[in-house]
Amino acid sequence: MEAVPARARVYVSCVAVGALICLAPLSTVRTPWWPVLLLAVLYAGCEQAAARWRFAGTFYPVLLAGAFLLPPPAAALVALPGALLSPVEQRPRRLRRLWRAAQLVVGVWVAARVHWALGGRDAVAAPDFPFALLPAGAAVLAFCLVLSLLDGGILALAERAPVRRAWRGLFPRSLAPVAVHGLAGLMMAVLWRSPYGPVAALLVLLPMCVSWWVFAQYHRERAAHQATIRALVQAVDIKDEYTRGHSERVGQASMMIARELGMDEGRIEVLRFAGILHDVGKLGVPTRLLRKDGPLTPEERRVIELHPEYGHEMVRGISFLGEARAAVLHHHERIDGSGYPYGLVGNQIPESARVVAVADAFDAMTSTRSYSRARPVPVALEELRRCAGTHFDPRMVEAFVRALGRYGWHPAVTAEEPRPPRPRAAVAGRPGVPR
Repeated sequence: MEAVPARARVYVSCVAVGALICLAPLSTVRTPWWPVLLLAVLYAGCEQAAARWRFAGTFYPVLLAGAFLLPPPAAALVALPGALLSPVEQRPRRLRRLWRAAQLVVGVWVAARVHWALGGRDAVAAPDFPFALLPAGAAVLAFCLVLSLLDGGILALAERAPVRRAWRGLFPRSLAPVAVHGLAGLMMAVLWRSPYGPVAALLVLLPMCVSWWVFAQYHRERAAHQATIRALVQAVDIKDEYTRGHSERVGQASMMIARELGMDEGRIEVLRFAGILHDVGKLGVPTRLLRKDGPLTPEERRVIELHPEYGHEMVRGISFLGEARAAVLHHHERIDGSGYPYGLVGNQIPESARVVAVADAFDAMTSTRSYSRARPVPVALEELRRCAGTHFDPRMVEAFVRALGRYGWHPAVTAEEPRPPRPRAAVAGRPGVPR
């Protein structure tokens, strides 16, 4: 994102000013500076190692240990060098570094304030268990809440996400990993204040680093799966030149429907994959049929109608796709039972397939193909409504109509060199349903 909206830059500047206010009392803080320096160097080193080895996320135990050990301004200072020096791949790099540094400074300062206000400093020094868990838990909750609030704000301003949805799910998704990091930070703080000293506290990081490495391996495996998905989609685009970009748009439309239905983020991501992969079975269909300009014979249509089963066979071994595999197999089923490959009726059709069916038909109608010109969006929506209850699930159609009313749609011509449209009679009875 090269061009950051002005309002997002103002927002980042305001958070940065807030971070400076948090750090302002440093000159009056009475604390040894060597723990601050040691923790700051340790955090910066962890961030550099994470970037070099492509680990996911930020190493919060060191920051939270600082919040449990140090006064709020000193604890907030621990985050500053590592955040400002951490590598950033996306531009604008300076603004992103400033944002991350300011966000962490404010979050750690709030966590430290909450921890000290609840008597956590004495509980860690004693150590007084299980009482020490109460202020530490409150500090972790405050830290997670601040990060979620600030992240939601930047999403709403920089990415122009709807305000109502910008914060949805941020706090619940981040709470569990931050809580684990908070527990490790508390263990570091207790050992630091114990007779064993800082060296023993650093040993807590070893199992955390191992778990971090395992988590990074999971993300690498997921990235490999996504790369495989991209390769399959590109192969379909090359083979069927008239539907180039169709899969990505169906994935986007499926996400819009899923969000309008109130599905959780994990399921929304799965439905995006379902939309992207719904036509992958076309790799098993002869190219001459996909690119044929004239009407299809009944035998040729039967061959093309095998592509959902081909696609299902291709993706059935990708375990993280979940219900997306059912969408690949059943996205051409119809509510009235006249679809294929199995003629399922109504709720017998998996919900994911009913979502993708609407998204697929809409993009087919609003894109130029070898056999039809693109229709205007209002005309396509009217066709979806006309076929709701027979071809499509009415609930999915209405959800998509509401989503389009909120966000709009920008149909694209998928053929680079459009050819004359095929006679409409060749696809009669299948509004917008691609081959």
